[in-house]
Amino acid sequence: MRIVTLEEHFAAPALIARIDPADITRRGFPTRAATPQFMQVQAALADLGPARLADMDAAGISLQVLSPSGPGADLMAPADGIACARDYNDFLATTIAAHPDRYAGFAHLPMTAPEAAADELERCVGKLGFHGALINGTTAGLFLDHPQFAPILARAEALAVPLYLHPGLPPQAVREAYYEDLPAELGFLLSGPGWGWHAETALHVLRLVLSGTLDRYPRLQLIIGHLGEGLPAMLARCDQVFGVAAARHLQRPVSETILAHVHLTTSGFFALAPFLAALHTFGADRLMFSVDYPYSTNAAGRAFLDLLPLSPADRARVAHENADRLLRLKAA
Repeated sequence: MRIVTLEEHFAAPALIARIDPADITRRGFPTRAATPQFMQVQAALADLGPARLADMDAAGISLQVLSPSGPGADLMAPADGIACARDYNDFLATTIAAHPDRYAGFAHLPMTAPEAAADELERCVGKLGFHGALINGTTAGLFLDHPQFAPILARAEALAVPLYLHPGLPPQAVREAYYEDLPAELGFLLSGPGWGWHAETALHVLRLVLSGTLDRYPRLQLIIGHLGEGLPAMLARCDQVFGVAAARHLQRPVSETILAHVHLTTSGFFALAPFLAALHTFGADRLMFSVDYPYSTNAAGRAFLDLLPLSPADRARVAHENADRLLRLKAA
């Protein structure tokens, strides 16, 4: 069976080295001890050759849609970010050209320069053959419903490519108010993979709905990971709470808008209960398998896929058909 994964990460250390370390620290990236586990992840991020391909083969994964792991161009001043994003995308295009049947790409955008980001998205789709863009959380504390990001949303809609809303580290003021004064690394973990990432990405989607942004871009498609970042369990509550106010300001109920614009991946969430919530809320046509490599393992992801209580037709949809259709991927 063909298996496509689309929240899979890589890093280009030479490009990360161009970012001011003070900006990386200010954005909340922690100083990590060089533990064996940390070094193993760093090596896996930087490897786009035989070791990554062998790991994919061992799990039966046909194709990874790649995107850079942060920090990235969204931390940089506009001119520097434009150059860095372009170099990241050219690097990824060269990698894909060497293994076109195994890798595809999401564009990395210079989010501090939205007009240039829209142009870079068009270049990546039209000239490099990429399949959308992945955006890491907020940019300078702003969500995508802010008017300055309109060029990116409009261009993605015009190009008919999705935007993957990926978690990002919370802004400093949020970190200080919500996540500090906890022992050791627990504050960082709470702000990120333990809770904060998922809450912020769900909030990102809800802001795009409640601001009317998705009404203004009716064909725009979004992808979020981690089995919907908690949204499947909250849609009925959202309609209950926002119903009257939403009816006054928006064209559709909140849940209807989300179900029309948002697709989910399994990235890093290999548990049955959240999968069933996602399946029953969004349906099999809007679920896509992903691993979140190398932060999660291909082996664990594949084992989860094999155990899912799905019909053969729905398993094929989740494993590759939905991603092939949404991203317009070509099977080898």
